[in-house]
Amino acid sequence: MDIIDTHCHIISDDTARYPRAPLGGKQSGWASTRPVTAAGMVAAMDETGISRSVLVQATTAYGYDNSYVLNSQAQRPDRFIAVGTVDPLRPDAADKLAAAVGDGGLSGVRLFTSGSTVPVQGEWFAAPETYPFWEKATDLGVTVCMQMRLGPATAQLEELLRRFPSVYVLLDHMGYPDVVASPSAAGKEVAALAQHPGLHLKLTHRTLEPLRDVGKEAASFLDPVLTAFGANRIAWGSNLPAAEQPLPELLALAQAVLSDVPQADREEIFAGTARRLYPRLAASA
Repeated sequence: MDIIDTHCHIISDDTARYPRAPLGGKQSGWASTRPVTAAGMVAAMDETGISRSVLVQATTAYGYDNSYVLNSQAQRPDRFIAVGTVDPLRPDAADKLAAAVGDGGLSGVRLFTSGSTVPVQGEWFAAPETYPFWEKATDLGVTVCMQMRLGPATAQLEELLRRFPSVYVLLDHMGYPDVVASPSAAGKEVAALAQHPGLHLKLTHRTLEPLRDVGKEAASFLDPVLTAFGANRIAWGSNLPAAEQPLPELLALAQAVLSDVPQADREEIFAGTARRLYPRLAASA
């Protein structure tokens, strides 16, 4: 079965060429303690049997400077595509987006509204000032990855999806549902979002680890989510090296948790969905 990793990060060891400029001014711990270069990522992919990977901008290392993911994509277009970061609040955000995804540019963009270095969930992604960005993303068919936590900001996300129903949004880590507290309640929370046709889910270790830990109860989360979204709106990503485990272990985790899912659905989660969200992957298959 073909495997595409939709969520991994790379950090250059050349700090002069690629200086650190993290959003919020604070670098994530993993970027300094266990960085992986583009060459190291290719080696890990070869070891694991992963054909292609989506290089998601390490926002907590490089901020809005997408140079390293773009240059890495240019050097290894057979293995990588790039998802970068832009500021949707800029008055020229729509023009910046169009330029960034031009020929040989980004295949998608990522909005980082919450995370290890951004502890408070921002709601600015749905502000009226961002509407030109979202209109342009819709026109261009660009997938927008959303790093956010479900909860108080879910209403803003749904408002945005209603306003721009054709935009492709890929929710990083499924929005961090609280599987441990209640797999069934978390499953219902995520499944309810399937009414928005452009919303897709990214399944990473952030959700897979608690699903593994709850054992058979994992089905009470997976079943409603798979039924509501369909496997063709769910994509697997490793989150290496933010995840501490090596890449083969991260893939094995996903395969184990999804072992009872039908083969056709697993093929979608591990590759098919990625190709539809990022046409450049399909063109090179």
